[in-house]
Amino acid sequence: MTQRIPAALTALTAFLVAAFVLAPGPIAGSLPGGLGPALRLSFEEFWRSDHRDHLQPVVDYWFRYHLAKGAIAALLLVVLIALGTLITRAFLRSGGPGRAVAGVAVGLLGVVALAAVMANVQGAVAPFASLLPMLPGNELAQVAPQLAEGAHPPAAVTVMVDDFARYHVAMAVIAGVLTAVFVGATVLAVRRFKRTSPSDRRSRLTIGSFTAVAALLSVAMIVLLVANTSVAADPEPAFEAFVNGGW
Repeated sequence: MTQRIPAALTALTAFLVAAFVLAPGPIAGSLPGGLGPALRLSFEEFWRSDHRDHLQPVVDYWFRYHLAKGAIAALLLVVLIALGTLITRAFLRSGGPGRAVAGVAVGLLGVVALAAVMANVQGAVAPFASLLPMLPGNELAQVAPQLAEGAHPPAAVTVMVDDFARYHVAMAVIAGVLTAVFVGATVLAVRRFKRTSPSDRRSRLTIGSFTAVAALLSVAMIVLLVANTSVAADPEPAFEAFVNGGW
């Protein structure tokens, strides 16, 4: 394996990690006074008037922010898959503890990048809901009485609950797709493992490790799928728990 390609991919990985942290804000633009003050002011106007238009500048900014962050994370994931493939092939050819450690590190970073892609796609689909945890407790406290039993929620609360439901629908869809991917990968890896000769220790170690990780990720995605589907089907209790600080 030529060293230039892994070195280039490693440098690109470092660049994308830095870009993931530093670039989304400038790409998304700017808000007068910053995100926190703009969100509080917009939410107060939204709550008083029941009109979502007051929130639109902040929501649009947050959508662009998640879009930029998700795109960078997706590029990082692609680079890590390519780098991990090269490291795995090198390990299968000649072994070496250094390559094994590098493979594990790239794999862990890949899982983090995948989680970042998932979270940012979810945030881009429902940016208002992803902004709600950033509101001060006293802002959310005024929402709770409107959700009490027998109270008729105003239009503002309906908008919040609907976006909260959309937020969980997005993750349910993402988790459903990835469940199919990881379950399929687990099945294929198990078949490959069974066909691998016991004397080929490096291949069995590599395939066995991949199988274990794919199986664990399958379970994690199934848990996410079930949890988010249940909230999306009946969002009000979960939303009420959220505004009361118990979610």
